[in-house]
Order: sequence, then structure tokens, then C-alpha cells
Amino acid sequence: MSWSIEVDADTCIGSGMCAGIAPDHFDLVDGYSCVKNATVDPAEQVVDAAESCPVEAILVKDADTGEIVAPAE
Repeated sequence: MSWSIEVDADTCIGSGMCAGIAPDHFDLVDGYSCVKNATVDPAEQVVDAAESCPVEAILVKDADTGEIVAPAE
């Protein structure tokens, strides 16, 4: 199983929460969030980062099924 991570660049406000929570998965580039790898092994830090984003700019999905893992609806 693997997850895909997407950051909506139009929604991101560059709070840095994701990079602080999951530095192995996110960077801030020019003040906005950027994923280090679009496909990752499941990791709780990725879910925590998506759930903590103040504008819900991060979407985590099951790479095989497309089912949304985070943020919870």
C-alpha cells in the first residue's frame, strides 16, 4: 500500500505546519508547501500534517484506490 500526497498551491498559505509536523515529507519552497515525494509509504505524520493544515491544502489518498485518507471529512 502507498499514499499519494497533493498540495493545492492555490490554497496553501505557507503556514509551515506541514513541514514542522512531517519534515521528511514536506518542505517550504518560496513560502509555500511542497511535497518531497508525491507517493509515500503510509505514515502517521503525513495524516497529522494534512489534518493540521489551517486551510486544508493537503490531500492524502490511497494511491491504489484513490480513497481519501486525510483530511477527514
